[in-house]
Amino acid sequence: MDQELWNQMNNKELLKDVSNGKEVVWVNENLKTAEMALPEIEVTMKDIDDAEARLARFAPFILKVFPETAPENGLIESPFTEIKKMKHQLEKEYNTTIPGRLFLKQDSHLAISGSIKARGGIYEVLKHAEDLAISHNMLKESDDYSIFASKEFKEFFSKFKIQVGSTGNLGMSIGIMSAVLGFHVIVHMSADAKQWKKDLLRKRGAEVIEYNDDYSKAVEVGRKNSDADPTSYFVDDENSVTLFLGYAVAAKRIKKQFEEQGIVIDEEHPLFVYIPCGVGGAPGGVAFGLKQFFGDNVHIFFVEPTQAPCMLVGMASGLQNKVCVQDFGLTGQTHADGLAVGRASGFVGGVMKHMLSGIFSLEDYHIYDLMRDIVNSQTIFLEPSACAAFWGPIQLMKEPATKAYIEKMGLSQKMPNAIHVPWATGGSLVPAEIREEYMHTHLK
Repeated sequence: MDQELWNQMNNKELLKDVSNGKEVVWVNENLKTAEMALPEIEVTMKDIDDAEARLARFAPFILKVFPETAPENGLIESPFTEIKKMKHQLEKEYNTTIPGRLFLKQDSHLAISGSIKARGGIYEVLKHAEDLAISHNMLKESDDYSIFASKEFKEFFSKFKIQVGSTGNLGMSIGIMSAVLGFHVIVHMSADAKQWKKDLLRKRGAEVIEYNDDYSKAVEVGRKNSDADPTSYFVDDENSVTLFLGYAVAAKRIKKQFEEQGIVIDEEHPLFVYIPCGVGGAPGGVAFGLKQFFGDNVHIFFVEPTQAPCMLVGMASGLQNKVCVQDFGLTGQTHADGLAVGRASGFVGGVMKHMLSGIFSLEDYHIYDLMRDIVNSQTIFLEPSACAAFWGPIQLMKEPATKAYIEKMGLSQKMPNAIHVPWATGGSLVPAEIREEYMHTHLK
């Protein structure tokens, strides 16, 4: 560790534990009220509304080319399910209490690409396609967007490229949608990316370039190659406001699901949301959207692997993307492939600075145990990295730091009314033989 860098850091004791690979919880000392925090952010509720309207315009096209979206009329949305048996299983197995009710937001089961990245990744591809079509006088916003499925549009988009760097799920979302539209799509995949994801992408028509290096390298080369090509558009997971807004629309959708199930979120009925975090775009976008709708009544925690807690080291140190996990002697390698990121998004870290309640870290072996728990208790399969989300409700009432947070926020008496939502980030496209392999993986 560079001494000058170390001298600038906050939370040094906690970061020593992080550098020793220990499981920790960091609670955000810079948390502000939503009323104070939201006006500081460059994106607004109007931007989320605009993103939602764009997705509605594209619904006829999506319905036409992805008939599996018919139940939602061409919108890409996931189930929201109470998981009472899983709650009982976690309380018993981990000797904990989860006061209130436990629900699962199953972005693992989003149509088309089977992960949370279907929200931001697909949205950014659609926005780029719309921008190109409008600028070339092929489209007006009032048109029926099912024309995007026409031969004429496919031939038009074949003159353009879309590129992205990914550990897996973002590449799947970008690759599948870009190829369907007709783009030449290139996915730069890090060493952590699973072989089945690379195989599926190639099968769907994407070009995949593999790296014997981490996520940052795949992004760096992908960005450089794209910048050198005037026909190419780079989807930048680290800095894209467009991606971020695609994720933020999820908050509007879950608000509707709450209403449909008669769930009230207010001062007396707090909401706790736990989201696995890699570079930060998806959890950051969802968190931002939730804060817009539920303000101080929602408490958002990210969850990261002990060897790749990039958002944790960035936010806890106060240095954001000026530090990476390797600065702390960590490998950045994890079985949670979608979370294998060494350096967090500076853009997302800045947005989350006054909104995020905290971050938990966990050792890899837990994700397989938790995956078996959700399969055995609820017959729901999630990929291992998505199961990191369950670590939040397990630890919330056990950790001194989060118990103190609950006390400080005046929530102690309200916890029996709490709604807990682990946000499942991927899994439905995992092939049967890989699922079987995961079910028999024991790291400890």
